[in-house]
This record gives sequence, structure tokens and C-alpha cells, in this order.
Amino acid sequence: MNPTTLTDWLAHCERLHPVTIDMGLDRVQRVAQRMGLSMNCPVITVAGTNGKGSTCAMLEAVYGESGYRAGVYTSPHLVHFEERCRVGGESVKAEALLPAFAEVEAARLGQGASGHDDGGEVSLSYFEFTTLAILRTLSQSSLDVAILEVGLGGRLDAVNIIDTDCAVITSIALDHMALLGNDRDAIGYEKAGIMRTGRPVIVSDPVPPQSVLDRAMEVGADLWRLGKDFHFAGDQQQWGWAMHPSHGGRRYAGLAYPALRGANQLVNASGVLAALEALRPRLPVTAQAVRNGLAMVELPGRFQIVPGTPTLVLDVAHNPHSVAALTENLDAMGFYPTTHAVFGAMADKDLVPMLERIAPLIDRWHVTDLPLERASKAQALADTLDGNPATAPKGQSRVAGCHASPIEALRAAVAEADPADRIVVFGSFFTVGGVLQDGVPRLSAKHVSV
Repeated sequence: MNPTTLTDWLAHCERLHPVTIDMGLDRVQRVAQRMGLSMNCPVITVAGTNGKGSTCAMLEAVYGESGYRAGVYTSPHLVHFEERCRVGGESVKAEALLPAFAEVEAARLGQGASGHDDGGEVSLSYFEFTTLAILRTLSQSSLDVAILEVGLGGRLDAVNIIDTDCAVITSIALDHMALLGNDRDAIGYEKAGIMRTGRPVIVSDPVPPQSVLDRAMEVGADLWRLGKDFHFAGDQQQWGWAMHPSHGGRRYAGLAYPALRGANQLVNASGVLAALEALRPRLPVTAQAVRNGLAMVELPGRFQIVPGTPTLVLDVAHNPHSVAALTENLDAMGFYPTTHAVFGAMADKDLVPMLERIAPLIDRWHVTDLPLERASKAQALADTLDGNPATAPKGQSRVAGCHASPIEALRAAVAEADPADRIVVFGSFFTVGGVLQDGVPRLSAKHVSV
């Protein structure tokens, strides 16, 4: 008997496969074929190390402002699984996903769309199963455009079973090296797997690995590069963007900065504008829709500043490249007497470069456990911080405490902080999600409580 709630379906998915991550498309393609899965609208697929979620959100916002019905698949989620599937700017309801989960299960067990046995049971990982369910939900949602974020890599990611009409490759940095390779060339090759012959591929990394360029030539993709085919420039008040005449020469001047904070968002927004141009013949957008979409886009957990006393900063930065961007953004915020960190991370991350990069800005660390087996324990994080001269100068520990959960760590940081201080929560989607379980915290330090 099938599960009857989304929670039960997700628990079922977690039990099916012997490993959490199993790179390859054979099994998921087999089930998708049994389902007769296809998308009947233009598809944009977004891969990269950092900037994927922001890129998807900006594309969604502009197309929404243009009157199109956009569907988005993004992962992971912060608090609720339903965040992974958005239609018309809203997360789908849990009950709306249930028929698709049941259809995936039937196909997985060998019942194709025609109802005949098609060769027996197929084992799917949690990500593969849920990806198929969300793709089916999107395919039945009368979309004008589908925006699909790659989960891991690109070439062997379950999302890649869908042929893209426009591929976007954001920044490429070192992450998931055990699965994707030990250098940017190897990782870039995996990201480049989303390219398709004759289809545009937008590369918004200013210095892409050679493997990405080589792959575009190998498959005959229509390559659009930041700095060559399109570029941007800006000052403190506004920015502008221009396409090379060979691609139509469209320009935008006097744009407001994207609502998503951080200097790196201009790079992401530039790639978004190029993707919009690449699909303009099928999905024309107005200049006003571009301006409104970029000005109003929202995405929790991406350098999200929450006013209060103390100020709260939420960022899902979880690798050296994204932590470097977070550090620059924090440094540009101005002076705070003390900066407290709430930090939890996966054990397989390159922790030392992350911590060393941001350490000069952090005065007090509250480290936390996370609810996953592959997460580093708080005590291990504390030991790493205390054992490094860059994070414990002169042998003096800056670790304020080890905590069982992100929300407990946040409460401890608030109790210790003065009203004028700053608290930054980072290290993982699960760290940020952990402090958002009951909504966005509005902090009021004890010193100013009435």
C-alpha cells in the first residue's frame, strides 16, 4: 500500500537505495521512459558550483513579470520539501505532489505508462525519486517555461534526463571533489554535460575552465560567454548590460541592483539577461519586466540581512568560493563591535580554507551539530577552529560553545551579543534552515528588551 502523505513518501524514498548519492542516469532514465516523462515547454537548465539558486530565482521573477507561467525545480530546500517545486511563483502544496510520487513508484516497480510489466523493479535514490516526481508535477502544470536547477555536477545528475533549450553554467569552483574531480577542469567537464547540440549555453563564470569551452565545441553548442559575448559594468548607484552585436546587440542601461544582495549577484544577473536573450524568439520579455523582476526577486538564505538587534545575516555558503563571497559582502556592511558566527557544515567539505577565509571577521563562534549522518559534529568543528593559528590566534580559542542544533546555537549567540553586534549563520543549507524552522527570527538582544 502506498504512503498517503508527503512525509511518508519522503521517508519511503530514503529507504529505497543503498547509497545517498549514486551518480548515473541509467536507472532514472529507465523509470522516466516508463512514465513517458517529457516537458512540453521551453526548458532552461542551470548548473554550477555557486549562484544556481539565485540565477533560477531571477529567471523566474522576470518571466513572471512578463506574464509567463514559470515552473522551477531547485534543491535542496531550507525548511519544507515543497520549496523545491514552484509554479507561478508559489511553492506547490504537499498534496499536489502525491499523485506524481505514486506514478514514480508504479513505474519504478515495473509498470510503464501502458500498464504492462517492463522488466522489474528499479532502485532509485532519494534525489532521483523526488526529481522524477517534481518533473512530472511540472510537466502537468501548463507551464510556459521550466527552470531546472542541477543538484550535483550536471552530466550524471538526474535533472539531465531532460533536454535543455538553454543551458546556463554559473561559477565553477572546488566542491564535491570526491564525486566530480579534484580540479576546476574536471568539475567543469561535469557541469558542461548539460549542453546540447545547437542549443545556446550561457557561461557566466568570468574565467571558465578550458574543459567547458572544449565541451561546447565538441557537442556543437551555441556558446555565449561573459566578457566576450555579453558584459556588464556598474557604479555604486546602477549598472548596465550589453550583448555583442553578433547576438543582436541588446543593451540595458541604468538598471537598479538586483534585490538579492552581494556583489556576486551582478555576475549571476548578467547570465540571466543572456539566457533571456537566447530564448527571446520563443519567450519575449519587456525591458520593464526585466527591471521589475530583478528589483523584486526574493530568495531566502542568500546573504539575507534580517534587521534587528543584533543584525542577523543568513547565508547558505558552504564551500571556499561561496564563503569568500560571503566574507567580501560582510566586510562591505560596515563596522560592528562583535561578529558572532553560527556555523554547521558537512564533514566532506573543505573546511579549513572556508574557516581561514572568514576568520578575520568572526570574533565568537557558536558551532552546531546538524541532523545528517554526513554532517560534522560540533565538537569536531570546534577542534578544527582551535587547532588552527588562523582561527585561534595566539592559541586563544574563539569558540563560544558547541550546540545540538542551529536554533540552540542562535539563541546562545543572541544571549551573548550586544544590540549593536552582528550574527552570521552559514555553512550549510541545513544550518540556515535550522534557524528558519519557525519563520525568520526577529532578534532583540536582552540589553534592549522591555
